[in-house]
Amino acid sequence: MYVQIKSIKDLTPNIRSFELITEDGRDLPSFTAGSHIDIVLGNGLIRQYSIANCCSEKNHYIIGVLEDDHSRGGSSFIHQQFKVGDRIEISEPRNLFPVHQNTNKALLFAGGIGITPILSMAHTLKRENIPFEFYYFVRNENAIAFKDILESKFSEEIHFHIEDDPQNQLDVNKILSKFESSKHLYVCGPNGFMDFIFTMAEKHHWQKDHLHKEHFTADSAASDEENTEFSVKIASTGELIPIAVNQSITEALEKCGIEIAVSCEQGICGTCLTNILEGEPEHRDMFLTDEEHASNKIFTPCCSRSKTKILVLDL
Repeated sequence: MYVQIKSIKDLTPNIRSFELITEDGRDLPSFTAGSHIDIVLGNGLIRQYSIANCCSEKNHYIIGVLEDDHSRGGSSFIHQQFKVGDRIEISEPRNLFPVHQNTNKALLFAGGIGITPILSMAHTLKRENIPFEFYYFVRNENAIAFKDILESKFSEEIHFHIEDDPQNQLDVNKILSKFESSKHLYVCGPNGFMDFIFTMAEKHHWQKDHLHKEHFTADSAASDEENTEFSVKIASTGELIPIAVNQSITEALEKCGIEIAVSCEQGICGTCLTNILEGEPEHRDMFLTDEEHASNKIFTPCCSRSKTKILVLDL
């Protein structure tokens, strides 16, 4: 669907918020805390951004976009090209990071731009009178995004960890020291940050099904030197398509006129999920569960590869 950019705000030196509304003033499709939207960029890319505002607000979506020095063309395009009044194409909201229905108390951890889905969760928890603690980790005070909202609406829940300020440091070990069956932990931010929080939680015997996180970027992909050649067989036609070491499955298929819908191209969003009929994939995604990986019945061809010489796909 198409929406219009109503406003743009500089939240930090490299994070901007974008307020999106319908062109005719009607309500937008509903969403739940932790949802994201796909944004179609003018340079041919599609990228995902979490909705940061409260799900009770029907008239707009607010997203936060970090202009990443290592951008693959998404965030830099948005920062440099998007203007107030622009008409852009987005998807309806999807939620891969929901608030668990049995959450009676929550611990929210955000690192940097990871504040966006966590902020939406905070809004929902507050509305539903579910107690929560809110921890935000940044490098310095100028890096705090949505600071006015955090201090005005969540003054009782928010705690800042500011790396260059000795007066604003948090003891994660202490915070996570007492696991309770009513508590759920939600984390979003850089992969290293999320791994650290999860490691500390596991140290204190938090149950796995009480730990929830969302990825913005995948872990570093294997280099081409680690890749091996293999072939993909199209079940419906029997066509055998070779996959080079420096080529993804979706790239090879597209060159042969077989298109699979892709979005993140990192195995995060699940857009490209494809059924496997024969062969064993080498899973490199962060979308599927361990059980789904073990079944080898489905995989993400945008980033995953094959352990067997031939992988037969249900295409």
